[in-house]
Amino acid sequence: MEQKNGSSFTGFILLGFSDRPQLELVLFVVLLIFYTFTLLGNSAIIALSHVDPQLHTPMYFFLSNLSFLDLCYTTSIVPQLLVNLSGADKSISIGGCVVQLFMSLGLGGTECILLAVMAFDRYAAVCRPLHYTVIMHPRLCALMASASWLVGFANSLLQTVLIFLLPLCGRNKLDHFFCEVPPLLNLACVDTTRNESEIFFVSVIILFIPVALIIFSYDRIVRAILRIKSAVGQRKAFGTCGSHLTVVSLFYGTAIYAYTQPRNNYYQDEGKFTSLFYTIVSPMINPLIYTLRNKDVKAAMKKVFWKDSDSR
Repeated sequence: MEQKNGSSFTGFILLGFSDRPQLELVLFVVLLIFYTFTLLGNSAIIALSHVDPQLHTPMYFFLSNLSFLDLCYTTSIVPQLLVNLSGADKSISIGGCVVQLFMSLGLGGTECILLAVMAFDRYAAVCRPLHYTVIMHPRLCALMASASWLVGFANSLLQTVLIFLLPLCGRNKLDHFFCEVPPLLNLACVDTTRNESEIFFVSVIILFIPVALIIFSYDRIVRAILRIKSAVGQRKAFGTCGSHLTVVSLFYGTAIYAYTQPRNNYYQDEGKFTSLFYTIVSPMINPLIYTLRNKDVKAAMKKVFWKDSDSR
């Protein structure tokens, strides 16, 4: 980022929760526990999807991508946050901030698109069951997953470059616990209206178009399920979509709420805790949602654990 006064710029101060020192120790312990469960839960989903042949399907291919994404997403934020919560040093280098912003934007954008792809997979499974294997063939699945990652990180690269070209005039205190677009815009000492318009335009593409596709997919899914005469068939069909719909609601609900708040009010405590939810809590509970609501994953877990116990 440019400095108008010509002084050297070494990094940022992440204010985070420093105004509430009594809360920092509690947050450190809670977030460390959450991070551990996130690592274990998502790693287990990835491992089961590769080990069990019954899970070698498009749905679990995308779920593995989502779990890997969640692992990377929390790892790009939580370790630095834990360091800041555990000591007096709240700083992050300019390079660290660039990497953190690039990774969080890229992974967040990828998740938005990937959730829409997973909704299309559920649409094909429920509404086109006889043609499902033809529609969702491995090459198409790999292409859609790759496109999700490519578009997410292309958007991240563009936004990161635009943000770090803004002059700061010596300002380096971010009122947040990680490097994110709105608090970085607040540091700029020039009019950022154009930047905000560009970010809003990109956000519509990355956030709201996938939401529209998800709504369209589930509208068709619900209509198809209601045409099923058997109550057992309806429950089974809803069961195949329930986990994904829960994850979508949690992720998009908190993300849209966070990014539609006025800039002046967003980085009060409410905004910070909202960010904690969609960056840390949501990736932790995603594996629980898919495990508790999914018979295939439960069966795979039992098979692996029984195999381990028998080998002993």
